[in-house]
Amino acid sequence: MHFVALLVLVVQFGAHVTFAHPGQAPIVHTGLGSIRGTILESRLGRKFYAFRGIRYANAPVGNLRFQAPQPVDAWNGTLDATEDGPMCPQPALNRSDVSEDCLRLNVYSSVIPGENIRIAPRDVLVYLHPGGFYVFSGQSKNNAGPQNLMDQDVVMVTINYRLGSLGFMSTGTKDSPGNAGFKDQVMALKWVRDHISAFGGRSDSVTLMGYSAGALSNTLHMVSPMSKGLFHRVIVMSASGVSQVQIPTDQIELAEKQALLLNCSSTEISKMVDCLREKPATDFADSLEAMFVLSWNPVLLWTAVVEPDFGQERFLIEDPTESFLKGNFAKVPVIAGITQDEFAGPAVSFLRNETLRKELDANFDTLAPVLFLYEGYLNRLDITRQLREKFLGEEPLSLNRSLQGLNYLFADSLIGFAVHRFVQLVAPHTPVYQYKFSYVGRYSFFYYPDDRTPYGAVHHDDLLYLLSIPSVAPIFNATDPESKTVERLTGMWTAFARTGDPNAVQGIEKPNWTPVTDQKDSYLNIGEDLKMEAGLFTDRFSFWDHLFPLPAVN
Repeated sequence: MHFVALLVLVVQFGAHVTFAHPGQAPIVHTGLGSIRGTILESRLGRKFYAFRGIRYANAPVGNLRFQAPQPVDAWNGTLDATEDGPMCPQPALNRSDVSEDCLRLNVYSSVIPGENIRIAPRDVLVYLHPGGFYVFSGQSKNNAGPQNLMDQDVVMVTINYRLGSLGFMSTGTKDSPGNAGFKDQVMALKWVRDHISAFGGRSDSVTLMGYSAGALSNTLHMVSPMSKGLFHRVIVMSASGVSQVQIPTDQIELAEKQALLLNCSSTEISKMVDCLREKPATDFADSLEAMFVLSWNPVLLWTAVVEPDFGQERFLIEDPTESFLKGNFAKVPVIAGITQDEFAGPAVSFLRNETLRKELDANFDTLAPVLFLYEGYLNRLDITRQLREKFLGEEPLSLNRSLQGLNYLFADSLIGFAVHRFVQLVAPHTPVYQYKFSYVGRYSFFYYPDDRTPYGAVHHDDLLYLLSIPSVAPIFNATDPESKTVERLTGMWTAFARTGDPNAVQGIEKPNWTPVTDQKDSYLNIGEDLKMEAGLFTDRFSFWDHLFPLPAVN
């Protein structure tokens, strides 16, 4: 595909890409400066523009580490945006692909304005990546390839945001008030608002699409005063920011643990933060595994915080559950759902490993609140006993007997209950199209009992039909059995981005997807076929509702 870098596109109004003027690459002109991109090819062979590695904020280094991002400075000349920018600091096989100067975004479009060329601006889909707030990125070559979605008429944006302690450390003081990674996302959305028209996008039609940590982020943008007016629809895939997880005002204990690992004194917070500012970013990545309690658990280690007011612009000013209960949130159309099997991987890991299995069995009362995210509750011992009785029983844990129950515990505590609670809170106020993804193709993020058999539809598996993730699956061609699911998901998701209604699909069967109502917990079961059903894991989620009832609203 190197020859395409020698071409420039000429776009007719409402037409597909055509080519002219060999020797030139596509260039757009923004208020910050000009940007040179390249041309890629979609899943079905459609040419589209790619502008990658664009800075949307200045490098968060030095005194900017642990602080809110600063708007990117304008540049002279033409920015080279022909390749992905670096990932934010995290463990990586290729150290050269990681940098603290990582606040970059990618833009993909099949139409861009040009001299004497008029186009119909297109709706924008902004993707926030998963990874527990400590790994992954918006890179096209690793986790967020655009090839599937770029067969649709949409402008797509993927972003990086700061991760781990560098993105989410919160001391409860002005030294590191927290939520820096979320504020990065806000800065990126402001960049989209101000500059996406140069790429053929509509700043008044922006849909947030997020997975796992990205989905949790999206739900918080719905209540954050910083995000107001920056988006118009939301797609919430496999997580949310309202659940049994308690939202603190700081995570000072995590900051102190990071300081200990990097040989910084924690006796005085300001000096501790100054010391951490001097450490190489690679030290944070290298110490990541040691930040967890047991075998990369709890999966959700860093959380959002309700920031104390030090005069800064605050991402969260109150507990998000309280905001949703009061109706203080962006009442925009929503798609929200989960996969059939979600977190089977951790369940198998614990049960296959004799040491971990015995440790969990012997110390279940202590470890369950950590693993299943309710450590701060005074009645956690009673909650633990009820969860054990409901999902595992009193017999010793074993792979054969305990796998389904432990899978449910991880799936519900990390993902399912959060999405259930979010839908509960939002559906009375705005259309919510709920789904369960149950399709099992040939490729998966988790295989069991052998390395060729997908366990089921697990966490991240639905992303394989929306994005290109080359480490897990190839790009499916038109004759692959997975192609129909690609067409369905990309069709429904982009129809929603255009209209707020996933039924407004073009070229495929309409799903007849009805929103959740007070009377009916409706959801679309996305499997081999599309079927409307009711009562998404009602027995399990009602049990979690019983354990963690909604608070009263003042």
